[in-house]
Amino acid sequence: MQPKFSYLTDLQGSRGGERYSSDVPRNLASDGSPLFARYDLDGVRSAVSPKEISQRPPTLWRYHELLPVQDPAFVRGFGEGMTPLLDLPRLGKAIGVPKLKVKDEAPLPTGSFKARGAAVGVARAAELGITKLAMPTNGNAGSAWAAYCAQYGIEATIIMPLDAPAITRSECALAGADVMLIDGLISDAGRVVGQLTASGAVFDASTLKEPYRVEGKKTMGMEIVEQLGWHVPDVIVYPTGGGVGLIGIYKALLELQELGWIGSTLPRLVSVQADGCDPIVRAFNAGEVEVAGQDDTHTVAFGINVPKPLGGRAVLEAVRATEGTAISVSDRDILRFIGRCAADEGMMFCPEGAATLVAVEALRDSGWIGEGEEVVVLNTGAGNKYPDAVKVELPTIARDAVLDTV
Repeated sequence: MQPKFSYLTDLQGSRGGERYSSDVPRNLASDGSPLFARYDLDGVRSAVSPKEISQRPPTLWRYHELLPVQDPAFVRGFGEGMTPLLDLPRLGKAIGVPKLKVKDEAPLPTGSFKARGAAVGVARAAELGITKLAMPTNGNAGSAWAAYCAQYGIEATIIMPLDAPAITRSECALAGADVMLIDGLISDAGRVVGQLTASGAVFDASTLKEPYRVEGKKTMGMEIVEQLGWHVPDVIVYPTGGGVGLIGIYKALLELQELGWIGSTLPRLVSVQADGCDPIVRAFNAGEVEVAGQDDTHTVAFGINVPKPLGGRAVLEAVRATEGTAISVSDRDILRFIGRCAADEGMMFCPEGAATLVAVEALRDSGWIGEGEEVVVLNTGAGNKYPDAVKVELPTIARDAVLDTV
């Protein structure tokens, strides 16, 4: 019997556990919770092995049995996936974590990890016959979805805050998306998207209001495990806005565990937020199950400025189930670590990625992270997409100046 391309079976509500057909476009479960894709893992186990996967082309589609696209004809993309997992020896030694590593998502198409969610989400949307979609974004997700929608001929409406990085606004527009700016936060943009999609003529592709973005992002977890020789690190540290990346990594780990491809011990997952927008951290510290929204949030790490994450409950579940933690960090320290990592390692982290380094230093100082532990942080995008955050004032010299040789 010919192995399947995908072993997708159905969708499951994340709160009540109800099952839904995956054959038609869907948003949320009947109780308003996100839907997650489920797979025939026995079938996957029989069809493929880690060794076989390691011999495939180095894209995220190497895990296609565990991705939702049924027909390989809908796999297009830009060769996304298999981003480098790099040691940070000088910085790691300086902060007392010599086994510090970074999963660097900057090389992905459109310069961020959002390309993973867009690659899978848009491919599945096209397969299900969706021709128009709309979404709110803080910037990078919009540019990624606009690029992939252009590949598939899907009309995209992107609504983003006026303060979103200018380059991402241009990327969306140049890719042919209908871009609208709103004087507010991503939550305000989400409200407008809800109005736009209410009739059903335009599909709502907001974070976790469609089930397949998380499937693309879970490949970060799969790649980390594969790149470490099919074993897990002690700690994975993730910058958290909407939470899809961390939810996806946790989902990947559970699936790999059920397949028997990793052992019973999972990495401790750390959710990192900024002091100016930390609803998940507050809920974690208060022992809450649900995440309350915040008002008037602000942070230089614009991608994690999400005052009311729909996936907050799932993030808390992932962190607690792995005996992880949630921590907030200051903008001042984020900017400090952008410069520190660039000077120590030659890598310019985006502000969200730099937030994870601040968290690692704090968790090492408190003893929560041990000196000998293997720690992986996620740099979720290219630092040069944030010109204001990485701006440096430099001295100017006269045209005819003569400098002394040092």
